[in-house]
Amino acid sequence: MTRVDDIIAALQALGDRSVVEGRSHYAIRATVSFGVSLPKIRELAKIVGRDQSLAEQLWATEIHEARLLASLVGDPKVISANTMDGWVGDFESWDVCDACTSNLFDRTPFAWQKLGQWAAGEGEFVRRAAFATLAALAAHNKKAPDSQFLDTLPLIERYAFDDRNFVKKAVSWALRAIGKRNAGLREAAIASAGRIQLQDSRAARWIASDVLRELTARA
Repeated sequence: MTRVDDIIAALQALGDRSVVEGRSHYAIRATVSFGVSLPKIRELAKIVGRDQSLAEQLWATEIHEARLLASLVGDPKVISANTMDGWVGDFESWDVCDACTSNLFDRTPFAWQKLGQWAAGEGEFVRRAAFATLAALAAHNKKAPDSQFLDTLPLIERYAFDDRNFVKKAVSWALRAIGKRNAGLREAAIASAGRIQLQDSRAARWIASDVLRELTARA
């Protein structure tokens, strides 16, 4: 057996069908799933360590938990931009999307340049990937200057019309995360939410309300 075969066997042994059933209540879709909880996947990732080649082998299995594990063992210094694009195109659930963007993609040298590209994609999870990555950058990249986040506000406003559930939630998430960085960005995010509110689409009204509810409470 190869190393990836051993890991898949370990995941299968950890599986619990009740976890699969529970995920369905949170709109998590998976073609193949063993039902391994995220804490157990994280424990396995600590044992496995960073290994981009292994991550790509895990991803290729198309198993839900293997892809969650791939997001944790993938190496942000090694993964290519093309591989990131390929994974984004494969997303079929919000949890794998968010795992990849928050555990791996936001730490790569390609993260900022991918925002506009993915946002322009038509797929629900492709577009979500853009704004989930931006939210992760806002939460994790402590060295990024405010100007980089201010430059993303037009992108957020441009796609605030998208009423698809997993897109509008990610757009709101990104704007709220930017606003939480500091007082100056909070003021800018609140102003951005005001402009979004003026778009007067159902999605824009929801996003603006969600952002303003949280950021004005923090003011």
